[in-house]
Amino acid sequence: MTEFEKYIQRYLDLVPSENWIEEMKMASDETLQIYESLSEEQGNFAYAEGKWTLKVLLQHLIDTEKVFAYRALRFSRKDQSLVSGFDEEAWADNSYAETRTLKSLIKEFKLTRKLAIKFFKNLPEEALQLIGIVNGNNIEVETIGKLNVGHNIHHLNIIKERYLPNL
Repeated sequence: MTEFEKYIQRYLDLVPSENWIEEMKMASDETLQIYESLSEEQGNFAYAEGKWTLKVLLQHLIDTEKVFAYRALRFSRKDQSLVSGFDEEAWADNSYAETRTLKSLIKEFKLTRKLAIKFFKNLPEEALQLIGIVNGNNIEVETIGKLNVGHNIHHLNIIKERYLPNL
């Protein structure tokens, strides 16, 4: 197993069932339930020095979902151009999440997730099996969708373990 495969496997292992589109909906519902219960002040909470605030974390989920959807769109359209990775720390540092209201971030997350679900749900099986290259690594369109779910669940676990107990 390559380092890339090990890296993504930790997210794929978090997806509770084979019905990953339904899992995407459930992860979205759980994310929204948590964020909609927070005050604006709580949205600015970070559990430790140098860690992301809850607002920045939500912006990270939004940004990552957009990146994954873009990759899946390219590959599902048989675009074999090489796709590079992105620096999640640089993106978080420059996300401007701190200048936004929690309500606006929640609204963007809802829209981004709704589009992702529609996109993946409407792809034919043959498109889900297409492969593209990210950072020199092959990845199937379907795996990108599953990775999106696992990534969301990974951050939900962090929120529940490190943020919520300390609010």
